[in-house]
Amino acid sequence: MITVKVGGDMVKKGLDPSFLLDLKELAERDRVVIVHGGGDIVTEIAEKLGKPQVFVKSPSGITSRYTDRETVEIYTMVMSGMINSKLVAELRRVGLNAVGLSGIDGALIRARRKKRIIIVDERGRRRIIDGGFTG
Repeated sequence: MITVKVGGDMVKKGLDPSFLLDLKELAERDRVVIVHGGGDIVTEIAEKLGKPQVFVKSPSGITSRYTDRETVEIYTMVMSGMINSKLVAELRRVGLNAVGLSGIDGALIRARRKKRIIIVDERGRRRIIDGGFTG
């Protein structure tokens, strides 16, 4: 099995025809799973909907989106509804038998919410905040 990550920039611009043909060739020889990004698109749509995005930094320096319930709904709408559907359509257009899934489909992915997370605030101090759906 081969896993291919399609980054958000590729999603935004549309998949290059030569990339699609390469995927088709791979799929003829092996099973291919495609995972995709799109965080920048989520940010754009959220801001158009009037939901400013908040990003937090962990003590190890990793920046991630602070995800409350409303942001989760927007994230799901964009990733599953817009991006996933668009990718499946592009893949099917070149003859690939593509199916779009998200982690919630068939409970493919299960996770436990973090009740609290540690962040580094703008003053460089560590703080514990409600975890929301972040992580």
